[in-house]
Amino acid sequence: MEHITLLLAIVVVTALVFDFTNGFHDTANAMATTISTGALKPKTAVAMSAVLNLVGAFLSVEVAKTISGGIINEEGIRTEVIFAALVGAILWNLLTWLLGLPSSSSHALFGGLIGAAVMSAGWSSVNGSTVVTKVLLPAIAAPIVAGLAATAATRLTYRIGSRTDEKATAKGYRAGQIASAGLVSLAHGTNDAQKTMGVITLALVTGGVLAPGSNPPMWVIVAAGLAIALGTYLGGWRIIRTMGKGLTDLRPPQGFAAQTSAATVILASSHLGFSLSTTQSCSGAVMGAGLGRKGGVVRWSTATRMFVAWGLTLPAAGLVGAGAEFLTKQGTWGIVAVAVLLVAGSGVIWALSRRQPVDHTNVTADEHAEPAGVVTTAIAAVTPPPAGVVVAPADALKTTIPAPAATPVAAADPARPATV
Repeated sequence: MEHITLLLAIVVVTALVFDFTNGFHDTANAMATTISTGALKPKTAVAMSAVLNLVGAFLSVEVAKTISGGIINEEGIRTEVIFAALVGAILWNLLTWLLGLPSSSSHALFGGLIGAAVMSAGWSSVNGSTVVTKVLLPAIAAPIVAGLAATAATRLTYRIGSRTDEKATAKGYRAGQIASAGLVSLAHGTNDAQKTMGVITLALVTGGVLAPGSNPPMWVIVAAGLAIALGTYLGGWRIIRTMGKGLTDLRPPQGFAAQTSAATVILASSHLGFSLSTTQSCSGAVMGAGLGRKGGVVRWSTATRMFVAWGLTLPAAGLVGAGAEFLTKQGTWGIVAVAVLLVAGSGVIWALSRRQPVDHTNVTADEHAEPAGVVTTAIAAVTPPPAGVVVAPADALKTTIPAPAATPVAAADPARPATV
């Protein structure tokens, strides 16, 4: 600790700020469905998630080692590169939070690292095979696998409970949701908290404090766990609203199936050292659960915006990271300029978010739900009418309706003309 320079200390603090934004950005992954179905009250849900995120941070360091020694080559990378990468990741996290889009904090971090490293030392500084096998391929596979698993689990759940009253079993499913949400939170701690541990460890290696290949020190594990837990407790209410109300309308059986499927995928990837996007896994599971219930639909307008954000995350964060690294290469004034831009950009985004605040008091309000998209509207339009309702053909609506017969009052009074 005594060898940590001022710049290295700034990088460590910035990494913990990223970890904090990761926490409130990804709270929706674990608790959006639990909150939207009423299984837990909003504040209780985020408090539970925060505690389990902290616990999960101590369970493994496999993902941290992937970040610190796998994505980019440690040799020749300056501490300023890590700082620039974190700036790109933080600003993208805050922008997508403002828009309520559940994008990947993990990919924001990877994009920032790759962009800053390329600007500093060229493309040779990036381990392309590691990026493909442990970042890109899991990014494609995770939402698909989680979505298919959630669809199958939802259909199986409804088939098993087809002879029971849904209202009677709702209480049990809500209890199952609480347990599965806790599992997702624990899994999130084992995966996402370690990413910041890996970044701090990488910064310590570039600063000469640790030897290459070292595991994260205990103080790094504790600090990263506390930062992500605090961010989780504050809650990313905008993204919780999108995940819980914007993608689909979930019932307790669907919420249970979605969270269990997502937790399984995340825990498996953490065991294998894959730096998975928990956001993509949980979003895929939510959509799969929406499609798994008969009559359930997905709001594809919201899903499309989310897919676009997923595709833009790596390159957008990479461009910001590269720009920040270009400034830091200019010397002390460049580092100061990047820090000022980070603070100013964060302040502007925060001020914009206050125009239409979302918090635990209105996160589940119906008026904040995303309107149905084109596909959902089309499905509703061709839904057959209820039994006993006769729909007149379109041509009949164009037929001139004859004037009704004169009323008895008019017939009884010859002086009064009949009206039609």
